[in-house]
Amino acid sequence: MRRIGIFGGTFNPPHIAHLIHAESVSSQMSLDKILFIPSGNPPLKFTDIIPAEHRLNMARLAFTGNSNFEVSDIEIKALSLKSYTVDTLKKLFKIYEKKETKLFLIIGMDNLLDLPKWKSPEKLFSYCDVLVINRPGYEFKDAPKEFLDKVTYISVPSLEISSTMIRKMVNEKKSIKYLVPESVRKYIVQNKLYI
Repeated sequence: MRRIGIFGGTFNPPHIAHLIHAESVSSQMSLDKILFIPSGNPPLKFTDIIPAEHRLNMARLAFTGNSNFEVSDIEIKALSLKSYTVDTLKKLFKIYEKKETKLFLIIGMDNLLDLPKWKSPEKLFSYCDVLVINRPGYEFKDAPKEFLDKVTYISVPSLEISSTMIRKMVNEKKSIKYLVPESVRKYIVQNKLYI
């Protein structure tokens, strides 16, 4: 039985915490692959999102170099539609259901707290196991009680790095070297992103 982790997000931009957390979860859960899925049209994010093409390109740059990491454009291909995690998981479940594969959705603690706002959150668990990683400033005890027993908590290195912080630093002309992979840093500079 293959074990595949699903790691979604805007990746606006992708940074080293994404890489470190993905590797940590992969190691702890014995995953065969992690599928990174840049969101196409996320319903709960409204500001500061650059075009999907750039986010997909940066994700491909960031997550190459590890044979267990792969980037999917499944949501970006359906850009005209809102990107709901439950719909993406349903598609992936159909793709993998005859391939002896178990799916694991990787979300942050902040996502767990927001889960009641998601489309059909209770249906997520019929397609995959849900893994929740720690995020600075968010506590497991504050999560919705109806989901606490359904998720698996995974402790990862606590890194206070966020895409919001990186966008702000770029806009203020501060160095983001070592906060993002060098290929991503160069892409941001060359395409004049976040300024």
